[in-house]
Amino acid sequence: MTEWLEALRAVRGREPVALVTILSTEGSSPRGAGTRMAVTAGDAAGTIGGGALELRATEQARAILAQPPGTWRVQDWPLGPLLGQCCGGQVRLLVEHVEADPAQWDWAEALGRGEPVVARFGGDAAPILRTAAEAGAGVEPPAPPRGPRPGEGTAFVEPGDHGAHRPLMMFGAGHVGVAIAQRLPRLPFRLAWFDTRDNRGFPGVSVQDEAALVACAGDAAPGAAVLIFTHDHGLDYRLAAAALRSQAGFVGLIGSQTKRARFLSRLAAEGVDTARLTCPIGLPGIVDKRPDVIAISVIAQLLALDSAA
Repeated sequence: MTEWLEALRAVRGREPVALVTILSTEGSSPRGAGTRMAVTAGDAAGTIGGGALELRATEQARAILAQPPGTWRVQDWPLGPLLGQCCGGQVRLLVEHVEADPAQWDWAEALGRGEPVVARFGGDAAPILRTAAEAGAGVEPPAPPRGPRPGEGTAFVEPGDHGAHRPLMMFGAGHVGVAIAQRLPRLPFRLAWFDTRDNRGFPGVSVQDEAALVACAGDAAPGAAVLIFTHDHGLDYRLAAAALRSQAGFVGLIGSQTKRARFLSRLAAEGVDTARLTCPIGLPGIVDKRPDVIAISVIAQLLALDSAA
């Protein structure tokens, strides 16, 4: 879950809150379009980066809290001498006093889930109207900082959180699985976590029989990452074979070089393409086998997938 959404949920209409959103960028910028932070009179959650930029944006957010809920401003900030920075880029910010009624925050929950939302502007004095993107066919993303500012009649698809939330299917709720799951909140993944054992006791684990787990692995979404580390090597093999036959973009299997060799031999005999199989999992060169170290190594490996794309 993103920090800004956590903050909105925490106040739940009990105190005024402003939202700062990077609508678009040009050139070099510390964070990308869709990055958000929530600001109250005495606190802030999330970060748009940039040091001085964030300081000024926080000041603007607290100033807008003195205005009625629904008030918004669009501001363009060059990342140069004005802010004492040398990035050379430019960012366009939307600063808004969020409606006080949590019933009006469905759009925020949708953005937090990675779902597209259309923002429609009725003028400087009117709150922004947000609807599901399906209702706004043909609506484009926000204009870049040098383009026209949003005003009356403008509509655009809200930029999602910077960096897509990759679907992550994790099979196994042992020590490594728990260590990974504990570190995923606020990272760009949508976790689906499975195990056959009903004595794990960890929140978020879907307990199903082996056949159901294999079927889930075979239904992995395009581009999804699959991690396999169950208590049973036989089940590991069936999951790996199913995931490799799916549209998953990454299939990671915990194990030794011996396990890798045996699995590759069997998979080849069954005609399974193993090009997407990574075993052992984790960044090369990190040999520490403590679950926490493995977890950090594996998460870093998954985060690097977007950079390699």
